Amino acid sequence: MSHNHSHSHNHPELSGKNLLLSIFLNIFITIAQIIGGFLSGSLALISDAVHNLSDVISLIVSYVANRLANSKKQTLKQTFGFKRAEIIAAFFNAASLIIIAIFLGIEAIKRFNQPYEIESNLVIWLALLGILANGFSVLLLKKDAEHNLNMKSAYLHLLTDMLTSVAVFIGGLLMKYYQIYWIDAVLTLIISVYLIYMSWRVFMESLKILMLFAPDDIVISDIEKEILKIKEVRNIHHVHLWQLNEKNCHFEAHIEFKENIKLSDFDSICEKIEHLLIHNFNINHCNLQPEYNRDDEKAFIIQD
Repeated sequence: MSHNHSHSHNHPELSGKNLLLSIFLNIFITIAQIIGGFLSGSLALISDAVHNLSDVISLIVSYVANRLANSKKQTLKQTFGFKRAEIIAAFFNAASLIIIAIFLGIEAIKRFNQPYEIESNLVIWLALLGILANGFSVLLLKKDAEHNLNMKSAYLHLLTDMLTSVAVFIGGLLMKYYQIYWIDAVLTLIISVYLIYMSWRVFMESLKILMLFAPDDIVISDIEKEILKIKEVRNIHHVHLWQLNEKNCHFEAHIEFKENIKLSDFDSICEKIEHLLIHNFNINHCNLQPEYNRDDEKAFIIQD
């Protein structure tokens, strides 16, 4: 059986430091907004605080996952190490945002039917604090979010926090100068819809990886066509294609040969297959099982 595996490089130290700083900033914002929300009577401010509280938990999970994924090595018991820890964190973060968004939407509808006067000055200053702190955190994680799904989910949390604070700030101004108190509930409802929209893609991407689905950008039938172009190969079957995480894609298959070739010939053919997999499909890990006149199921995808 042939085995091929290429390694990717990431930046755990940079991501970890920035994430840790963002956690402390969000703890401070959460405490301030919870107190201010109850004192002012603003549902939007309390919603922003609850959202920030979920971010504190999610960012801690992301930080721990980032450290595990990059510092824990493979062992006899954990042969893949903790490489999927960040995917689990991304799934948790996205799912929690969707749940919180639904809760906020329900509460906003209730408040919309029963608006009452809100202490707008407190709302304005605390929303401004949220904008500044979360905006700084967004800048810290922006670069890492471009190449890491876990960091991307944390980045989205902070970005939506900042936008939420912007909406609350605008609402505070409208309440202060125009006494439009129902805007508090309307903004909360808008924020909840936006949270679901922003989280859905990360949720589905991480779910597909956890479910061992083939990557969306790879057409498995194209892999079959390319391998069958190799003259010694009669058939390829029992194929599995999945992502270990967002950077590592794995492929395994049974390769049936037309002739009873030597082991050295098999190694040479494996090199060809490994080359086309990494260069044509960005698959950096493959296991190939050779066969000749073996009586087994020859279906491309076996129903195990």
